[in-house]
Amino acid sequence: MDSSDQLDATFSALAHPTRRAILARLAEGEATVNTLAEPFEMSLPAISKHIRVLEKAGLIKRGRNAQFRPCTLDAQPLAAVALWTDQYRHIWDVRFDAMDRILNNMKDAKDE
Repeated sequence: MDSSDQLDATFSALAHPTRRAILARLAEGEATVNTLAEPFEMSLPAISKHIRVLEKAGLIKRGRNAQFRPCTLDAQPLAAVALWTDQYRHIWDVRFDAMDRILNNMKDAKDE
């Protein structure tokens, strides 16, 4: 998968709140599918589909531990997203600085 395809797959996987919640849980450490499914009101097959999307995007890896296949977070694709978004940081910094000036001017005008 080239870097553009990887970025597309990562953003697609991150687009769903359930998958983001699964990644947040895996950031705490490895977990089984049953453990990952506990906080959600959906079937195990539905959770498994979300896990497959994350796995296909390279965001998680599945190991083998006897009959269990624990999932672990692979943050490498997230690092690629961070690098991609970082190229736009200067734009947001300029805009937030401008908004801060406007809000401070409005506050100063209100205080007078």
